[in-house]
Amino acid sequence: MARHAQVSRQTVSNVLNSPHVVREETRRRVQEAIDSLGYRASQAARQMRTGRSRLIAVRIEPTRDGINGSVLDRFLHGLTETAEAAGYRAMLYTAADAAAEIATFDDLLSAYDLDGFVLTGTDHGDPRTAWLAERGVPFVTFGRPWDDPDAHPWVDVDGAAGTAQATGHLLAAGHRRIGFIGWPAGSGVGDDRRAGWREALRAVGVDPTGLDREAVDGIAEGERLAADLLAAASPPTALVCASDSLALGALQAARAAAPATGTAAHTGAPAVPVIGFDDTPVAAAVGLTSVSQPLGDAAARCVDLLTAVLDGPPRTPAPVLLQPSLVLRHTA
Repeated sequence: MARHAQVSRQTVSNVLNSPHVVREETRRRVQEAIDSLGYRASQAARQMRTGRSRLIAVRIEPTRDGINGSVLDRFLHGLTETAEAAGYRAMLYTAADAAAEIATFDDLLSAYDLDGFVLTGTDHGDPRTAWLAERGVPFVTFGRPWDDPDAHPWVDVDGAAGTAQATGHLLAAGHRRIGFIGWPAGSGVGDDRRAGWREALRAVGVDPTGLDREAVDGIAEGERLAADLLAAASPPTALVCASDSLALGALQAARAAAPATGTAAHTGAPAVPVIGFDDTPVAAAVGLTSVSQPLGDAAARCVDLLTAVLDGPPRTPAPVLLQPSLVLRHTA
């Protein structure tokens, strides 16, 4: 293959084992030689030689309400494709909670020679990362370590920037009393998203006190909390939500509060604009404005960090914080 592609044997080895370190043009030339000669690598022989399985494991999240659970579907697709391009395979597993996931770690590491894990959904005092770190098992997280940003390699999306962008859009449209519907305090992701909304209002001299509500995720909860806010003596004129599930419920409450006549009735837009977070397929289907996470890029960067841990010198790669974008539809 090396002679056919006019490269060194080491370059061929790199393409087969660490393709991310090879230039695209060279990688393509070697791949053409591989295809032309019909070469197929023996995974069993490779594992015996390197002591590596080229397997990484990641958890499948429960779908919950069928809306926000779909967010990680896009992440998993991106992770699987990027891992394959880097010469790895992704193994999927399920677990109901952190304790069950740790038990699954133990089972998987006993049954398979896994190279590492990609964890999702980090929170304060995450016992999963502590368990893996204590045993020297390589891992990266999609989600930052909220208690210590330097604890381990991670990729995250700047939730505060996303809600600040959503709030800024509503401020530019003339709104000042902008409400927020989020999750109970103490959630790393939820607190981050609330902070973006709060600081965006404070930056223009608006006091956010009394303009937010919190509850567990769900359409029914979003509708209930939005109805409560809109029934206040000085109700908000627009709403930002921590998830699309909450936003869809808020949208129902906002439309119920819309006048029977006028622009809102003719366009289908609510009298009170609503913005969600995650840009799920359901949000797109109903025309909900939402903050979109670059999930494909996040998955690719997780693989990059994990392969850097596995294939590079002993070090902790720098974390990656990605920026979300606002997808405008007729609800805002």
